[in-house]
Amino acid sequence: MYDSAKQLIDSAKKIIIVQAENPDGDSLGSALALEEILGDLGKEINLYCPVEIPKYMRYIKGWDRVETNFDTSFDLAIVVDTMAEVLLTRVLDTPGVRSFFESHPIIVIDHHATDSNLSFEHTAVVEEAVATSEIIYELATRSNWTINEQAAENLLVAILSDSLGFTVQKVTPKTFFISGKLTELGASSSNIEKRRRDYMKKSAEILKYKGELIERIEYFLDGKLALIRIPWEEIQAYSDQYNPSVLVLDEMRLVENVEVGVAIKTYPDGKLTGKLRSNLPISAIIAGFFGGGGHDYAAGFRVYEPIDTIIPEILDATDKAIKGYDNDTKVS
Repeated sequence: MYDSAKQLIDSAKKIIIVQAENPDGDSLGSALALEEILGDLGKEINLYCPVEIPKYMRYIKGWDRVETNFDTSFDLAIVVDTMAEVLLTRVLDTPGVRSFFESHPIIVIDHHATDSNLSFEHTAVVEEAVATSEIIYELATRSNWTINEQAAENLLVAILSDSLGFTVQKVTPKTFFISGKLTELGASSSNIEKRRRDYMKKSAEILKYKGELIERIEYFLDGKLALIRIPWEEIQAYSDQYNPSVLVLDEMRLVENVEVGVAIKTYPDGKLTGKLRSNLPISAIIAGFFGGGGHDYAAGFRVYEPIDTIIPEILDATDKAIKGYDNDTKVS
């Protein structure tokens, strides 16, 4: 798979790097790292995401080069950090983009080793890892491509983001090895963390709103599931400053007895999104009930159902996932 991807990249002059509609630190860091690495090879690079990069991610240098318009004049597209078509719906629904994907070579680089449900032909560079940037590091080193200092920082940003600072179970000795090599190349975890903390600072208004969200948290399944509803009016009012879901999800899963935290956002077009964080490795399983996906401890989904319909379904999916995990643990 690495050789096939290298051949496609070698033959392309203009490459567009695509993030899904739920950008995170891994997708952005990976995209920016590819921009540096492939740019040094003389390729013309364009960075694309169908939504604007959220403010809380703007500590990552180069975020402002990501465009929301898809340029169909490029030779090759590289999709980073997803194999789930549901997360590319806004990309593929953009006029001209699906025909581009069906008529051009596409590389998909991801660290979720799951079966692809993508409807277009693609070359998959996929291995189980803590972050997509680990796969990009492997591709670059196998191909003898230079990883400059900024690319090294971008790759380390991605690892730190998806590993939650090396704390999730998917962190392996290889994760630390790659992070060490990136540090040798000039990346500094302390500089990254300083910038992240500066951007994570909240206004008094946001802190007050966080308190209101905490007061509205609902508990189900004997306290194992914590859930917060975030209506469109609050998304409009506060998202420009801070993602409402991110404000409380980590606190929700730190409540005694809670195993899963879910933040539900509702939109005027009938769309409903769910963001999950869990203490058990079941987030992706729960999201999968609704066509979504992600990591063991962090995942998401999107549906078009009334919130009063979806909440019982979330309770059922969460209950099944927890019981399934408990049964598997007992057997092992």
